Amino acid sequence: MWKNNILETIGNTPMVKLNSITKNLPCTVLAKVEYFNPGNSVKDRMALKMLEVAEAEGKIKPGGTIIEGTSGNTGMGLALAAIVKGYKCIFTTTDKQSREKADILKAVGAEVIVCPTNVEPSDPKSYYSVSKRLAQEIPNSWYVNQYDNLANRLAHYETTGPEIWEQTEGKITHLVVAAGTGGTIVGCGKYLKEKNPDIQIWAIDTYGSLLKKYFDTGEIDESEVYPYISEGFGEDFVPANFDMKYIDLFEKVTDKDGAVMARRISKEEGIFVGYSAGSCLQGVMQLKNKLKKGDLVVCIFHDHGSRYVAKIYNDQWMMERGFLDVKTFKDLVNARGTQKLITVQKDETVSDAIDLMRKFDISNLPVRNGEDMVGSVSESGLFNKVIESSEIRKQAVSAVMEEAFPVVPFNMPVEKISHLISKQNGAVLGKDETGEFHIVTKYDLIQSLAK
Repeated sequence: MWKNNILETIGNTPMVKLNSITKNLPCTVLAKVEYFNPGNSVKDRMALKMLEVAEAEGKIKPGGTIIEGTSGNTGMGLALAAIVKGYKCIFTTTDKQSREKADILKAVGAEVIVCPTNVEPSDPKSYYSVSKRLAQEIPNSWYVNQYDNLANRLAHYETTGPEIWEQTEGKITHLVVAAGTGGTIVGCGKYLKEKNPDIQIWAIDTYGSLLKKYFDTGEIDESEVYPYISEGFGEDFVPANFDMKYIDLFEKVTDKDGAVMARRISKEEGIFVGYSAGSCLQGVMQLKNKLKKGDLVVCIFHDHGSRYVAKIYNDQWMMERGFLDVKTFKDLVNARGTQKLITVQKDETVSDAIDLMRKFDISNLPVRNGEDMVGSVSESGLFNKVIESSEIRKQAVSAVMEEAFPVVPFNMPVEKISHLISKQNGAVLGKDETGEFHIVTKYDLIQSLAK
């Protein structure tokens, strides 16, 4: 039987057992994989519910405009609903969110306004304030306010919570959620605790968010708030959707640990997830001493990894933030001890090049024209040419040189360097911070892999 529109495909997402990362835990860990929703995130559920409630209450009329501040996923759910129901959308977001999220929102017809991250929520430039102002200025518009709109948590009380209960046959002992607006964790938590009050509800927070401190002390401590990289969870205020009596514990996860775990989930479990899912499972691993044999843990995997391809799945982005521990060109150079690069000028003779190779025991020699790298010679290449004609020794290097060695960034990962070195190309060059060239050869790579 077909669906009448895309909104009818929201919900009933699969539950998948994790087998690799959690293999040493005493319990079973399941992932509720929410990227199977049409908008690729858990937010589709509450986006549709909030709009349906607004329609029922007369807060938006046909042809109206939906306005919301969003990290991207709620906007996607609202945009899909708007397409089916005939509304326009304007979304404000922050400049820390991945570009993919904004591009996806634009692809489904929404207008996106990017606002600065590092301002107070009350600042006129914040994405909260801008969305509120637009809702006041634009006729027949509805400001969603997912943070304080209680239809958010109602959606999860009515759908996500019951699905989890049914899919685990009521055996769930722990629900773990990276918490932002509070809708998912409170809605699910309320339903599950009504079924079994012993079920533990664990919230995952990030450093730079005040939610854990508020949960622990009841105090809103602004000193807890500072910029963080994690996306989709954590807050610098306490949304009205939070009802802390349905939560048993808060655990913080670092930006790095969440990003690294997301990559592990994708590579080791085959589930391509976003930032919050990585932080969610990392939180479980940090709390493993609280788990025992027979426990059944459910993690919410919030969204799809495609929204983070330019961020956590980009090696360069990860390395720039110190999140990725990989060997680079620089590491290879430092491992053997930095030394001045030996080169030959293009006007010098082949004999001069051979003498340099013998003197310094090297097999690859960059060729310069002044300071510029214009070519290369190799021991094997010169050997073959000299065998053909001994007169070649008297010729200029420029007559026999091959293409210049590739020049790569000083922080390029070894894995990428290895693809550039071949039988025809025996080395690559890189410039350090001072502008000095260094060389990495096939021998350097072999030595690195042997350690």
